[in-house]
Amino acid sequence: MEQWKRNLYILWIGLFLNHMSYTLSVPFFPLFLQQDLGIKNGLEAWAGVSISISFLISGLCAPFWGSLADRYGSKLMLFRSGVGLGLAHLANFFVYDPFTFIMVRVFQGLMAGFSPASITFVGTNTPEKHVGYALGVISTSTAAGSIIGPLVGGVLSQWVGLRGCFIASAIITLISAVIVLGVKEAHRRRSTERTSVIQDVKRAATNPRLLRIYGLIMLVSTSVLILEPLITIYVVQLGGNATSATLSSGIVFSAVGAATVLMGPRWGRIGGRIGYSRTLFIGLIGGGLGNLLQMFVHNLVGFGLLRFSYGLFFAAVFPALNALIIQQVDRDFRGRAVSLSQSANQFGIVAGPLLGGILGGWIGIPYVFLLTGVALLAAAWTVRGALKFKPIVHEQHAASSDS
Repeated sequence: MEQWKRNLYILWIGLFLNHMSYTLSVPFFPLFLQQDLGIKNGLEAWAGVSISISFLISGLCAPFWGSLADRYGSKLMLFRSGVGLGLAHLANFFVYDPFTFIMVRVFQGLMAGFSPASITFVGTNTPEKHVGYALGVISTSTAAGSIIGPLVGGVLSQWVGLRGCFIASAIITLISAVIVLGVKEAHRRRSTERTSVIQDVKRAATNPRLLRIYGLIMLVSTSVLILEPLITIYVVQLGGNATSATLSSGIVFSAVGAATVLMGPRWGRIGGRIGYSRTLFIGLIGGGLGNLLQMFVHNLVGFGLLRFSYGLFFAAVFPALNALIIQQVDRDFRGRAVSLSQSANQFGIVAGPLLGGILGGWIGIPYVFLLTGVALLAAAWTVRGALKFKPIVHEQHAASSDS
């Protein structure tokens, strides 16, 4: 087996376990805040803050971790993040007030970076002609985790409670950290001088195409994650039993992941044939229309089916964005470029849950679907005119990637 394929399989398993452990407990934060931490008023806002704060810290730290990855390798960053996130999950078990819970979420943000390190590893250790396919495959690992995690969490919470889910998340995350030690990173000459975050930002700023991609990532993340603190609450509003809300919302959360597993690799191949900008456009159009339709459905089955349909198209978006980033930068800057994109992604994720928590309690959750759909369609319109460009591929990089 070629080494890049072996690495891809190992990373797939590690990232799957890491994301499964995350989605095993995070979707149920609103219920944990309400049932265990005693939050009665402003539940949507508390849920939004608890989700957003971790991503804010992660976004601020991402360029630093990316710089270390370019200097010391992505493998070390994978192990560092896996161990740190495992300890953060474990710490949640001992939380008994909302303010301590927020502090643990801050620590979790500091330790984040498993996913961008995986993307960087794939982008820098895969032959150029296989990068699109590999990124499509790796995207299915997080999607598969999104399927299994909420389902396992929904069932497990009925058996051992929400605190027991934190223990399970910790164990699974630590296992993912051990698994990724099996990857083999290509030995390339690394700079002994580590650049500063400001220098990295200035270098990225010289590439207008890269900045457009970062802007799209932030917009897309905001519009998608705006629903993160609301889905479980909305499931109850649609008629789900409050005592079994974790299982019902777990199934709904899993619908998007299931669709992504089915379509992720296919979109990767399609992007390699027709171009990643066109693939991105199709994904955004389908995702936008899917969100608009969700506001008109008022039963759990129909809502779950629409979430699945939305996921079939939206599976194209992030692999296409990641592939566009890889194509637009030199190999020695890829780790930092992906980490800067992670910062844009994290800032969008910060804004999304906060806006969702505020708007959900103010204008109602169905209208949040309307805003999400409009935002994705607006992003598609931007892609239509702004991302018609050819990748930057240097001959020496292409030659070295096939060796």
